[in-house]
This record gives sequence, C-alpha cells and structure tokens, in this order.
Amino acid sequence: MAEFIQRYGTDDKCEQALVASRWADGFHCEACGGQARSTFRRDGRLYWQCADCPHQTSLISGTIFQASKLPLSRWFLAMHLLTQAKNNVSALELKRHLGVCYRTAWLVKHKLLEVMRLREEDRQLTGRVEIDDAYLGGERSGGKPGRGSENKIPFVAAVQTTESGHPHLVCFSQRPFTKESISDFIGHSTALPLTLVSDGLGCFKVAAEMGAVHDRTVTGGGKACVALDQFTAVNILLGNLKTAMSGTYHAIKFAKYAARYLGEVQYRFNRRYDLRSILGRLIKAAVATGPICEASIRVAEVHR
Repeated sequence: MAEFIQRYGTDDKCEQALVASRWADGFHCEACGGQARSTFRRDGRLYWQCADCPHQTSLISGTIFQASKLPLSRWFLAMHLLTQAKNNVSALELKRHLGVCYRTAWLVKHKLLEVMRLREEDRQLTGRVEIDDAYLGGERSGGKPGRGSENKIPFVAAVQTTESGHPHLVCFSQRPFTKESISDFIGHSTALPLTLVSDGLGCFKVAAEMGAVHDRTVTGGGKACVALDQFTAVNILLGNLKTAMSGTYHAIKFAKYAARYLGEVQYRFNRRYDLRSILGRLIKAAVATGPICEASIRVAEVHR
C-alpha cells in the first residue's frame, strides 16, 4: 500500500500513468490521426485538442472510466485493492475504502471485473489440462437436489499444470455441460498439443474427436473421486474459489454475474507471480476496453 500511494497517491500521478498507458508513443487524434495538439482543462478534467482538426478528447473518454465523476485516484485504489487481495473484495468493503455510496462501489467493481473478464476471454491452455464440471450456488428449499437444482449455475474449470503437477494457468467458463458447449470450450480455450484429464462425464469425450489425448477416469461420486491424484490441481482451485466466495460475499446473483466473478478470479490467478506489475497491466486493459454504461453492466448474463 505504501508503494501504491507513492506511485498513484494523487490525481496528478494517476493522470500521468493513464497518459502513459493510453498514448505511450505520443498523442494521436482518434478522428484524423494528427499528432500535433494543445491541452486544456474543463471542470478540472484534462483535454486534448488536435491541431489538424477540431476534434477534442478527454483523458478518460473512450475508456472504462468515461463519464465517471469519481476521481482517478479512487479508481486506481479500487484496482489496487481488487488485484492485490488474496481473496475477493466485496462491494461493501470497497465502499468503505473508497468513501463512496454502495451503488458507486458496486458499479466500479463490476466495471473492473468486466475488464478482467474480457482480458481473459481469449486465454488458451495447452499441454496437460485437468478439467471438471463445477457449480455455483446451492439448492433451493423444496427444489431439485444435485446437478438439477434450479439455483446452481454450471461452469467449466480447467487447469493447465506444470511438469511437476502444480497449477500454472486456469480457465473458467460459465456454460452448460453438453457436447456442443464443451466442444466450443475446447476449440476456443485450449490449443494442441493437449492432454485433457477428466472424469467420466460424457460431454468431455469430444476432446478425442478434436485431436486431444483424452485421459478419462470414471470416478463415480462421493469423496473418493476428490482424493484422486490426477485431479489434485483442479480440486484445489475449485476449493479455493468457493471458499473465497463464501467467505467474502453474503449473496451473489450467480445467474446474472457468475461470468464476471469467475473472470476476476481467473485474471488474478493467472498473474499471481508478478503482483508488482498487475496494476499497470489492468490500467492498460481498462484503457483498451472502452466505455460500458451501467445498463449494460446490470443486464442479465446468458450462458457463454
């Protein structure tokens, strides 16, 4: 935190970091490509005006920060807290740290989670990959038990392991467990050469049809399947994921926002070895993502 305050503790420092991330090679006009410019401030916000055309642009226009009245230093603090925490950070906790209302804290959090999700959307795993079906949410009182519960949201958990069997990269994807859906996941989120290690769920058989080596073990149910060595990495990841969520959030609308929460965990896990640079990388991702309005953030998500 002390290092963060030293680097990004004021709005001026955050502005400088944002300029460096957005125009690393110097300002380029979005309308005509001109490089010559003049700068000015309006209502405390920094603007550029192209000398070759009348186009004006603010520092935050065209980014995830567009139209936000929240100071950049608060945005940067939110990004720091979300990326440095070992577990998740709730909107309520973010509200207390930023000194804003709950609605603002929730919106900031979900915009940044969407940046993380989009950044990880093209992640591909290769080599030895453990894969498993998983669910978020519990069964409703009086509803169907097990996988048929109306309150459970299915998602795929895939973990690329090192030669020593330790987790290296992870990929989560909210989707139903059908052959078509798993085929889409394998085609989009994995690359050959691929050895897919799975249990006996039938939909995973499509891996062999797509050129992968399919190491399939019919486990059945119960605790015995969790203890199998070939699924150690994916079981540890799923255990940590569910523990972090249950220990942070009182309630989550998984049907609407599961993809975002999974994207957050995936983004942070896949960059865990270089926490010093993770904030700078998220700043660049936020600049590249583009504006997202509140209505789009709150719209119901569909199975991907």
